[in-house]
Amino acid sequence: MSLERRSIGIVEDDPIMGESLVQRLTLEGAKVTWWRDGASALAGIGAERRHAVICDIRLPDLSGEEVFKTASAASAPPFLFITGHADIDQAVRLMRSGAGDYVTKPFEMEDFLERLCGLVGEPAGTDDASLGISPAMRDLELLLRRLAKVGSTVLIGGETGSGKEVAASFLHATAARPPSSFMAVNCAAIPADLLESELFGHERGAFSGATRRHVGYAERAAGGTLFLDEIADMRIDLQAKLLRLIEDRTFTRVGGEQSIKFEGRVVAATNADLGSRVKDGRFREDLFYRINVVSVRMPPLRDRREDIPWLLERAFEEFSARSPEPPRGLSALAEEAALAHDWPGNVRELRNRVERATALALGPWIMPADLFPEHGDEGRKATTMPSLEEARLDLERRHIARALQASGGEIAAAAKMLGVGRTTLWEKMRRLGMSGGREPSSA
Repeated sequence: MSLERRSIGIVEDDPIMGESLVQRLTLEGAKVTWWRDGASALAGIGAERRHAVICDIRLPDLSGEEVFKTASAASAPPFLFITGHADIDQAVRLMRSGAGDYVTKPFEMEDFLERLCGLVGEPAGTDDASLGISPAMRDLELLLRRLAKVGSTVLIGGETGSGKEVAASFLHATAARPPSSFMAVNCAAIPADLLESELFGHERGAFSGATRRHVGYAERAAGGTLFLDEIADMRIDLQAKLLRLIEDRTFTRVGGEQSIKFEGRVVAATNADLGSRVKDGRFREDLFYRINVVSVRMPPLRDRREDIPWLLERAFEEFSARSPEPPRGLSALAEEAALAHDWPGNVRELRNRVERATALALGPWIMPADLFPEHGDEGRKATTMPSLEEARLDLERRHIARALQASGGEIAAAAKMLGVGRTTLWEKMRRLGMSGGREPSSA
């Protein structure tokens, strides 16, 4: 389990114990706050949400029990108490009062971490991320998971290429319902005079060339999701028919008379300001309120740069699998160039650049000029060459990260792969500013 991105409070007056816990939990990726007395702890716990509090029972001003009971009156986070053998009865009493757990001194760090992880729960790591690893995308993913449990109409806004359809597809796949269809309709790509037929279907003979019945996207969506991309480009008269589908849950094929029940969910997306379109009379106000039951905003890639290396790696893995002789990977210089780029085309631009670079790279590694060929030689010169020491440290960091990934995050197994001791690996990770990793479970 991992403590990465978890906010942990420590209430400990012993400087050696406190410093040791701070260092180890920071190495585990947690955000740590250390209070040296009970009064400071109560002020800090009330000021910011914590995932857990580690608390010594004996403190210089208040007892750990007093801290817990006072904090609990205002919905406290789980408490993990540190106690000596003489205070075990008190610790058990605290457990009965709702405290999370306790450890007795002296304790094994692995056991301590296992108990703490059991209290905070395991956060989502990069391996299970679906939309991104940045805080913004983590929050968005959590919101979509909640929306998946209800059938509300959702409007996804965001710049072109920011991943609106990916978010809609994730919402559909996460929904708590049997496997069903995800029907995506690009309202801007289909000619206006054909969109109604494509969306609702048509009967044979409905118009010239309609030689047989056509089942539209709404009907094929069945109990799944009808995703309407670039909905701002839909004609006003067709907007009225879409409103009927959402309000009455029925529609009629072009040239047909029988109402057909719609049991799916409508998810719309746009890069336009629909509010302005409503004021200009180009978008129906009643439809706007119907599709905007829940509004979701996809942040542009330039505002979530933590996702860029993650997206680069995922795109490279996808496109290299299709290539007979792919490069070994993206160089550190290419990643630096990508982090410095503004990405006006967002995720779509990133994927296009990686696909081209994977197919056309001249060397064993993708370089900045492969990602940004429009810069030519100037792009090569503009890229700052790292020092030999920086390059060595970067290589070490990447090599350790690969070992941790291969070991499932277990420090002992990763250290064995790398031919170093566990303590040596922890120290190297600390010097390199790396977090994560875990000790093997004792189970």
